Amino acid sequence: MADDPTLPTSAPVREVAPGHRFDEARLEAWLASRIDRFGTAMSVRQFQGGASNPTFLLTTETADGPRRYVLRKKPPGVLLASAHQVDREFRVMKALAGTGVPVPVMRVLCDDAEVIGTGFYVMDYLPGRVFRDAQLPDQTPAERAAIYDALNATLAKLHQVDYAAVGLGDYGRPGGYFQRQVARWTRQYRDAETEPCPAMEALIEALPARIPQDEASGIAHGDYRLENVMFHPTEPRLIAVLDWELSTIGHPLADLGYNCFMWHNDSPGWGTLLGVDFATSGIPTEADYVAAYCRRTGRAGIDDLDFYIAFGAFRLASISQGVYRRILSGTIASEREAVNGCPHLAEMALDILGRGVRTA
Repeated sequence: MADDPTLPTSAPVREVAPGHRFDEARLEAWLASRIDRFGTAMSVRQFQGGASNPTFLLTTETADGPRRYVLRKKPPGVLLASAHQVDREFRVMKALAGTGVPVPVMRVLCDDAEVIGTGFYVMDYLPGRVFRDAQLPDQTPAERAAIYDALNATLAKLHQVDYAAVGLGDYGRPGGYFQRQVARWTRQYRDAETEPCPAMEALIEALPARIPQDEASGIAHGDYRLENVMFHPTEPRLIAVLDWELSTIGHPLADLGYNCFMWHNDSPGWGTLLGVDFATSGIPTEADYVAAYCRRTGRAGIDDLDFYIAFGAFRLASISQGVYRRILSGTIASEREAVNGCPHLAEMALDILGRGVRTA
């Protein structure tokens, strides 16, 4: 069925940035031979954002009207180790089809860099809303409550998927997740380091000693937050979980801790709930959000929630350092002045970690 062209795209689109252009005719021919009723007269626009994996809107003409697809590709240039794995995004979303975790329809994966210069995949376009402001200023209290409840319920549902049963038994290693992750993001920070950051050094030293003994395993999204899910165009109903680049078999509480950073973060560019009136806004408190997740997953509570939140902020700091390094090198374009977000994120993570052990 063709898309309704009157429905807006889920994010602003623009002309393809000069540094991200590719041979569109070659891409169209490649896709037409692999996607049934792909269409003709393909046009390409680029979604704004997407510093990690550039994302494009493809529109074709068919006998039934316009059809739209989304293409995600690796960025150009020299990339950090184990980053930008679009093949993993494709695989996990394809595996989750039919599990109750909402994902777009996956169409095709291409690992041949000769087609457009990097690996990529194509999925069906979904009309919907992506909320960039965690405080949801344009929604009613009832809608805010429903949106956050859906975000929570979908995360719990993801963590209860039997990953081996859906073909993801080799998608990652169960156990030892945080040891591997702290080591990984330390290496990536070192690879992208541009200046000394005392808070990162303190985290690199302190985090390993705080890793909980709990060795739960499940599908960990790795970047699960409000901005990475899509809601129905008019209803507070979650219709797709997106941006699976960091997903693996890992500890589910890493995703929950990452979610909870919203209640502590003071940087609106990522998402903050500081200053929200939880009594009237419809947005849950952190304690209520965590309690709802525990009810849905059968947990009695969570020991040392601060570790999980601090780890998520540490990882964000490492990622921010990598993005900053790539902006400085010209690998990715930025319309804003290059600012390294790593030090401030690391300081927030260190502050959260230093509050001591608590039980939520």
